[in-house]
Amino acid sequence: MLLAPHRVLAPADRAVTPAEVASLVAAACPAAEWRGRRVLLIVPDGTRTAPVGLMFKALHRQLAGSVARLDVMIALGTHPPMSDAAINARVEITAEERATVYRDVAFLNHEWDNPAALRDLGFIPAAEIRALSGGRFGQDVPVHINRRLFDYDQLVIVGPVFPHEVVGFSGGNKYLFPGVAGPGILNFFHWLGAVVTNPMIIGNKWTPVRRVVDRAGAMVTVPKLCFCLVVRGHGELAGLFAGTPEPAWDDASDLSRRLHITYQDRPFHTVLSCAPAMYDELWVGGKCMYKLEPVVADGGELIIYAPHIHEISRVHGAVIERVGYHCVAYFLAHWERFRHEPWGTLAHATHVRGIGTYDAATGVERARIRVTLATGIPEATCRRVNLGYRDWRSLRIDDYAGREAEGILLERQAGERLHQLREPPAWAGGAPG
Repeated sequence: MLLAPHRVLAPADRAVTPAEVASLVAAACPAAEWRGRRVLLIVPDGTRTAPVGLMFKALHRQLAGSVARLDVMIALGTHPPMSDAAINARVEITAEERATVYRDVAFLNHEWDNPAALRDLGFIPAAEIRALSGGRFGQDVPVHINRRLFDYDQLVIVGPVFPHEVVGFSGGNKYLFPGVAGPGILNFFHWLGAVVTNPMIIGNKWTPVRRVVDRAGAMVTVPKLCFCLVVRGHGELAGLFAGTPEPAWDDASDLSRRLHITYQDRPFHTVLSCAPAMYDELWVGGKCMYKLEPVVADGGELIIYAPHIHEISRVHGAVIERVGYHCVAYFLAHWERFRHEPWGTLAHATHVRGIGTYDAATGVERARIRVTLATGIPEATCRRVNLGYRDWRSLRIDDYAGREAEGILLERQAGERLHQLREPPAWAGGAPG
């Protein structure tokens, strides 16, 4: 494991303090050495829990007046752009502060689907992709990234580290790819993660997808400094790690593994997974499935409870309604039909549906578990896209509490804490039965 050159860990009884943050920021980016640089902060959108405002303000206090520019780009990936009000909330400032204290800071949304906003960095050759993917794919993968990055002398990545369904653990170079990347590499590595499957990826550090992401990160020649945040509780900072993206992420992910994974002794036949308000569509609310799929018993049911979610996806909804939610085996069995669809959207579809099998002889798809939506999405839509439906008004959250001995699990704040079995089955990387 690589240790970050700058790191601070909070004791169990408190969070990292603002003074400790300021001290680490000063050590990682001394104002005298950064004088005259054009600096771009890359931060996550509102679907990640982290004290981004604390970091933004600490960096601004440290660098404003010394650097030539200090701007912020939202690493949207393929999420919808954020409004000014939403950006203000993300960096924890008021509209008045933005117009006064931070008037020289430009706040930018990434544009993943605008070719004019992207720069072509070349491609990762097929031979490398074959090695990085463990032989699963062998094709050239184009690498595009937001061209504005090259208007700056220094990139500063600020973002949390959690177990992640596509890459294993979020953070590090992932805030470049897919955070501010183009669709080619974005679609490729999401589908690579889907083919490996969520249970085999999530909570593991050195996954094929992480290796692809780090390989792409090496193609970005602008100097990079990364602040990896590990949170606990309601977003309190448990650890802060700074350095180039690779060691900062490596160090932080070990703390995330200790703090963000709950190990269960047995699977559950019923799981009620409650989505927080920051997941405002199923595209991100699907995390309520990803983080709990490993502990649902074969033939069991996972219910995503989210009355506030009323649509599948503002950006990708039309494609999802066209292809439906299916296990990866189904998509691969019908690859000529689906291969021209966006691979990242197919990856979402199979991650939400979960692992399963497809019998080509009978045409029968069998998902390992049932996934049911208790959301504001209409029943007809749920059935059309191959998911179950429950009227959220018919459920009482507290009815599911304290019933683990009966095989029922309630997760009141789903999406960032991973649940895994102490002794995982073969489909999740354990020993064959």
